[in-house]
Amino acid sequence: MSDLRIAPVAGEAMLEQWRYVHNVIVPPDELSADEVRERSGRHRLENAYLGDVLVGCSTVRPPGGEEGVATVIARVLPEYRGRGFGTALYEQGVAQALGMGARVIQTVVLAANADGLRYAEARGFVEVERYVAPEDETEVWLTLRRAA
Repeated sequence: MSDLRIAPVAGEAMLEQWRYVHNVIVPPDELSADEVRERSGRHRLENAYLGDVLVGCSTVRPPGGEEGVATVIARVLPEYRGRGFGTALYEQGVAQALGMGARVIQTVVLAANADGLRYAEARGFVEVERYVAPEDETEVWLTLRRAA
């Protein structure tokens, strides 16, 4: 994994790469280029590369509310899972969230994403909310939390 490079998203090409990974992993919540640009102004977005090959992306939503809850989401393309890339993305995201003052870390997983759910639970996350997005009433989303 020594060739793994995680870089903040900067510029249109990297935004498009981030969008590609997001849309592969979360097809019910497919994002447009404009939506990704907007998110990049509110959240920290990063891409992960093995050498020059895109393998994943992450999102860190800054802490908010009285509890200081930050959201960290790591996504790895299916063909690159099981090699520690998700852990590297996740750990970097948590470090960033803590640096922003987070006291609680949460993540959001599509309930149908068994790999993502197993990954989160193995890291001490527990379900705190289950919801259905109004725009797609067939997909169930889980919010999971753990203490920072």
